Amino acid sequence: MSKRYVIGVDYGTDSCRAILLDTADGKRLAEASCNYPRWMKGLYCDPLSHRYRQHPLDYIDTFKQVVSGIVSQVGPEEIKCIEGISFDTTASTPVLVDEAGVPLALLPEFAENPDAMFVLWKDHTSIAEADEINALAHSWDVDYTSFSGGTYSPEWGWSKVLHLLRTNSQVAQKAYSWMEHCDWMTAWLTGDTKPETILRSRCAAGHKAMWRAEWNGLPSEEFLAKLDERLAAMRRTFSADTHTSDMCAGTIAPALAKELGLPDTVKVGVGAIDAHVGAVGASISEGTLTRIMGTSTCDILVSSYESVGDRQIKGICGQVDGSVVPGLVGFEAGQAAFGDIYAWFRRLLMWPVENMLPEMAEQIKDAVLPALEKGAAEIAPGTTSLVALDWLNGRRTPDSNQKVKGAITGLTLGTTAPMIYRTLIEATAFGTKAIIDRFKEEGVTIKAVRAIGGISQKSKLVMQIMSDVIGMPVSVVDCDQACALGAGMLAAAACGIYPDVTTAQEAMGAPVGCTFQPDMAQHEVYEKLYAEYVALGTFVEKK
Repeated sequence: MSKRYVIGVDYGTDSCRAILLDTADGKRLAEASCNYPRWMKGLYCDPLSHRYRQHPLDYIDTFKQVVSGIVSQVGPEEIKCIEGISFDTTASTPVLVDEAGVPLALLPEFAENPDAMFVLWKDHTSIAEADEINALAHSWDVDYTSFSGGTYSPEWGWSKVLHLLRTNSQVAQKAYSWMEHCDWMTAWLTGDTKPETILRSRCAAGHKAMWRAEWNGLPSEEFLAKLDERLAAMRRTFSADTHTSDMCAGTIAPALAKELGLPDTVKVGVGAIDAHVGAVGASISEGTLTRIMGTSTCDILVSSYESVGDRQIKGICGQVDGSVVPGLVGFEAGQAAFGDIYAWFRRLLMWPVENMLPEMAEQIKDAVLPALEKGAAEIAPGTTSLVALDWLNGRRTPDSNQKVKGAITGLTLGTTAPMIYRTLIEATAFGTKAIIDRFKEEGVTIKAVRAIGGISQKSKLVMQIMSDVIGMPVSVVDCDQACALGAGMLAAAACGIYPDVTTAQEAMGAPVGCTFQPDMAQHEVYEKLYAEYVALGTFVEKK
C-alpha cells in the first residue's frame, strides 16, 4: 500500500502549529510551531479597553515558516506523498476585506490600523453592539439567537464587524465584506479569496454568525439593515450555503505550492474552529463532552438528530448540524477565561520582581505556577473561607454575559497565595460544573468527559479538582497537538483518503493517556462550596 500523508495546521491564540501525519495510523512524521511575532510584542492590542487584534501577516508568515519547517524534515519521496491540508483557527476572529477578499491590513494605507486587522476571539470591544443585536433578535419575528443559546455574544462576527463599521469611518468606507480567519486561510491557500465564491465554514457560520439552513442561511437583509445598512450589503456577498469540514475547498495555488515545497496537487479542506477540530482529534463520539483547555475553554458535544429533536438548548454557544462531525449535531459551550486566570494571578505576583529585579524575572516566572500548585495541593477543600468567580473575562456560558466581572470573597489577613490559587482553580472547576449541569437540565446526555489542551497535560491538580467537583471521571487524551491532529483527520476525509470523518478518527486517533477519578468525599465538600459559588455569582450579577 502506498503512503498517503496529510498536514494539519492549528492556529491558536499565540502561535501556529503544524504536523505531518501518516493517514494509515496517525503517526506524526514531522512537526513545527512558530509564535506570531507582532502579537508577541503586544502590538495593536489594548487590554484595558479589551481590544485584541492580530495582523494577517502574522498568520501568513508563521504558516510559511511551519510548513517549510515540516518539509525540511522529510525527504523528497515523503513530500510526494502529501495529499491534503486542513486548518483550524480561533473564532470568532473576523476581518474586514475588500472586493478581492484582501484583508484591509494588507493594503498599504491600513497596514498599521488595528481595525483593519483580524479581531481576535477574546476582543470584547463590541459589547454594546451585541446588546443591540440581542434586543432586535428577541423582538423579531424570527429569533436568530434561538440556536445560539438565546444570546449573541460580543465575541462573535456580526457584533465585531458592526463595531468596526461604526467606529472607524476610513476602514468602513473600504470594507466590502468580512471573513472568519478559518475561511480566509483556506481561500488564501487555494488562491481564490473573492467573498462571493469562497467556501464558508459551516462550523464558524453556524456557531458565530447565526447561520441556519431553514433561514436560508444568515439572518435576513431586513434584519441586518435594521442594525446597519452596511451589514445588509455585506450579507449579499455571502452564499446561502455553508460547508462541512470533510469537504474539499480546492487545490493549493501553484505559486504557494512552489514556494512551500509542496506538490501542486495538494487538496485543501474547508476550515473550522480550533476547539471543534480538537474534539475531532480527541475522537469525539456521541455523549462525550470534550474540553479544550487552554487560555479559555471550549466544551464540545455531538448528538444524533433523533436525540436532539427540535429542542433549542438555552445558554450555550450554539447547536449546528455537522459543525463537528457531519451527520451529528454539534454543541459548543465554554469559559471565557481558564488558563488566563492562572496567568493573571502569576502576573500579579510577578509585578514586584519585574519592576524591581528585572534581571531575575524570567528565571522566577517559570517557577511561580509550579510552586503555587505544590502549595495549593496541600490545602484541603473547604478549609478556607475563600470563594471565587471565574468571570475575569466575562462569562461565555451558561448564559453569555461579558459585562460580569470576577470576584474573590472571604479574604483575611491569614490568606496566603496558595490559598487564593487553589480557590481560583476551584472557581474554574465550578464554571465547568455550571456548563455540565446546564446541558443535563436541557436534556442533553453527557456520558463521559475528555480533555485536551495544555492545561490537561500540565496540571494534575487542576484536572483532579475538576473531576472531584463534577463527580465524574475525566480522561486526558495522550496528544499534545489534538487540534492539529483533528485538522489532519479532516484533511484525510476532504481529499478522499477516508470516506468520512469517523473512519479517519478510527484509523488516526490518539489513545487516552490517563484518567482522573473523582474522590466522592471531596465531591460532597465541593457541592456545598458550589452553592456558595452560585450565590456569589447571583449577587455579583445583580450589582
